Amino acid sequence: MAQTFTVTAEQIIKEFSLEIIEMPRDPVTILISSSEINRPGLELTGFLDFYDNKRLLVIGRTEQSFLQGYTEEERQDALDKLISKGAPGVILTRDIQPFPELIKAAVKYGMPILRTSEYTSQFISALVAYLNVELAPRVTRHGVLVEVYGEGVLLVGDSGVGKSETAIELIKRGHRLIADDAVEIRKVSNKTLVGSAPNNIRHFIELRGIGIINARRIFGVGAVKITEKIDLVINMEVWDAAKMYDRMGIDNEYTEILGNKLPLLTIPIKPGRNLAIIIEVAAMNNRQKKMGYNAAHELLRSLGMEIDDEPKEQKADWDIF
Repeated sequence: MAQTFTVTAEQIIKEFSLEIIEMPRDPVTILISSSEINRPGLELTGFLDFYDNKRLLVIGRTEQSFLQGYTEEERQDALDKLISKGAPGVILTRDIQPFPELIKAAVKYGMPILRTSEYTSQFISALVAYLNVELAPRVTRHGVLVEVYGEGVLLVGDSGVGKSETAIELIKRGHRLIADDAVEIRKVSNKTLVGSAPNNIRHFIELRGIGIINARRIFGVGAVKITEKIDLVINMEVWDAAKMYDRMGIDNEYTEILGNKLPLLTIPIKPGRNLAIIIEVAAMNNRQKKMGYNAAHELLRSLGMEIDDEPKEQKADWDIF
């Protein structure tokens, strides 16, 4: 069974600087588990058959104008029916002055009322984006996440293979560290995975022989980043002379994390190979492939060889995670 994540009302209040109009209990105890928002329309007319009480209610100028057309008795009846169904809270946008009937219903049914000066559409967009990240399915994996030329590159491999040392070299070359050792990966959409470091180890790197260092303190704030989308996975492994490594890059190998498919490269490691430069080239080449250009295909065409224009993809026959 998938784990359900929640956000407290206190977190949302702080994130969006919301004004508290009515708060029946400690906002830390009020939990939001749905990233969807309910902007009541038909619900204000009494149609509540498909009402979801896990969603936050957002009332803007349109809903306010609609309620304005009711008499006080009709407005109280409509709001009582809506608020009695429950919700984590009501958020008023555009500094709307709440109707006395709304406050009365909120007090009666223990419903928080919050307010923002933001426009309704802009606020909902920002709120949904925030909830999508905070409530996203997530998993923590051993590895290093770096940003290289704008591409999020997840380095994985056995302990001691040189992931952290490679990250240091990349930082020295102007790229940025997101996470070392433990990478928290969140599925924010069916196409996008976002990685970050757990709060207690953020910016720290373990270097064997030296110990723990703080990348932000040593290299400056420009050397680190809080989160980054994962575009490419690179598996670092000790060079195996008996193994055949891809030398053309015609077929695309991929791995899956939380059901999302990601390009996968296996980089063999042996003395003399400059891993930082190899990873830089891999990041730039991955970006070109996303833009529709494949150097291997161009080479084969220039040699007069026929190739399938449709890129072939194969899943790794082993699980790097």
